Amino acid sequence: MTMDKFPVALSGLAYILATVALAWVASALGVWWLAWPLWLIAVWMVWFFRDPARQSLAGPEAVIAPADGKIVAVQEVACPELPQGRARMVSIFMNIFDVHVNRLPVSGKVLSVAHQAGDFDPADQPQVSRGNERQEVVLLSDRGYTMMMVQVAGLVARRIECGLTPNQIVPRGQRFGMIRFGSRVDVYLPLEAQVMVSLGQRVKAGETVIGAL
Repeated sequence: MTMDKFPVALSGLAYILATVALAWVASALGVWWLAWPLWLIAVWMVWFFRDPARQSLAGPEAVIAPADGKIVAVQEVACPELPQGRARMVSIFMNIFDVHVNRLPVSGKVLSVAHQAGDFDPADQPQVSRGNERQEVVLLSDRGYTMMMVQVAGLVARRIECGLTPNQIVPRGQRFGMIRFGSRVDVYLPLEAQVMVSLGQRVKAGETVIGAL
C-alpha cells in the first residue's frame, strides 16, 4: 500500500495499528509507564515499514539492487539452479534500520518460485546463503539471461514475503516482498555479468546498479 505523503508497506499496517491501539488504551487508562514505550514502538514500526518511492534511470543492461543494505559478499559460487551451474553471487545484508521492501533487479519473466526450509542463523554469515530458511526466485531477464534472487531469513527475521508466481512478467524495480525483521537478499548473476559493487558498499533497492548483463 502506498500513500501519497507517507508510503507504508501494506504488510506492516497490522503491526502499526496493533501497537497504536495498545498505546492508546494505555494512555486512556493513564498507565504512562507503559504508554510511552508503546508509542515509541509504534513510531519505530512506521519507520521500519516505510516504503519510499524509488526510480532508476540506468540502461536496460543494468541489474538493480533488490534490497537496501550493505554488500557482505561478492564471489563466484556453485549454483545448480542456473544453466552454467555457477554464478557470481552478490549478497546484501539488511539491518533493522534499512528499508525492507524488496524490488525486482531486472525486467523479465519469473521461471520458478521455491520456498526452502532451513536454519535461522545470523544473516551476515556466508554459510546462511544455502543453510537458512529462504525463498528462491529464478528469473529470465528480457535480455535473455537466467539469474536467481534469494530472500534469506536470519536470526530475528522469521517471516519472508514474496508475491511472485511462475510465468509472471515483471518490470525492473517493482516491489515484490519483504523480510521481517532484518536478514539478506542474494543475487546470483551469470558468469558473464559484470559486478559493479564492492564489499562494504551501501546500496538502495530500486536505485543502485549492482551489475550489468
